[in-house]
Amino acid sequence: MRSLLGPLAMLPGTWKGRGFNQIWRPFHGSQDRFLELNETIETLQFDEIPGDIPNRGLLQNDINLHGIRYLQQIQDAHVLGPNHKLAGIHIEPGLWLTTPATTNPSDPTTVARLANIPHGTSLVAQGSSSSTNSGPEIHPVSITPFTIGNPNNKIQFPESNLSTPSQFRTPHADIPHVTQAMVDNPNSVLSAALAGHTIIGTTVLRVSTNPLNPPTTGGGTSNIAFLQGAGGGPNANAAEVDAIFWIEIVREANGAIKHQLQYSQTVLLNFNGLSWPHVTVATLVKQ
Repeated sequence: MRSLLGPLAMLPGTWKGRGFNQIWRPFHGSQDRFLELNETIETLQFDEIPGDIPNRGLLQNDINLHGIRYLQQIQDAHVLGPNHKLAGIHIEPGLWLTTPATTNPSDPTTVARLANIPHGTSLVAQGSSSSTNSGPEIHPVSITPFTIGNPNNKIQFPESNLSTPSQFRTPHADIPHVTQAMVDNPNSVLSAALAGHTIIGTTVLRVSTNPLNPPTTGGGTSNIAFLQGAGGGPNANAAEVDAIFWIEIVREANGAIKHQLQYSQTVLLNFNGLSWPHVTVATLVKQ
């Protein structure tokens, strides 16, 4: 029987693995920025929401959504916290939903991710899904900041060059395996994780807080007052989130099948006149 979860059907369960995180943090002091880099360990748990989720219609007939609740937990792979355990750097409860085709708005089947981040940001990222009988297409992604609203006007900063010493970047001892290639293109970590593996099927979930057409409308971020700031602000406003998730079917050399989840997410943090890309990637295996 076909799952009502559609493209989300393979997600329920527990996924574990490793990844790479980078974020330009606002810095209140002698300069405006600090480049934080983390090698990460991650656990991502999905649980199906049983039954239909009815949405009442006025402009068209009622529809039923179907969904999954999730909890994402990310730790630093090397840095210890005050409790002498690996430092936690991210926790995110949320939902994934599937929406059937609608007439008002006129959209095909879509997916959505609803997330809450303890820094004070909530988001709705919507988009669509696709599938292929091969591996994923993973394109380069850049962490170079740019003027707000003008992604072609990129501004280079010395912290991005690991050969240039800086007190405004994570020390090498905390990121022993991070290379310049990883900083130049965090998605290279995902491509490297695929080396030597045979991918026989991929489901792609692409979502954004901006309308991707489909869907034609909807989505967005909401931030607490501190992040938005006041005069001269923001402090660090999460203005946009774009993410791609690849759910992969992997055939091992012995013929065994396993399921692998890869993702690349870019959050634009706006402060001091620039959009600063915060990129997180990971490769997780279903347990």
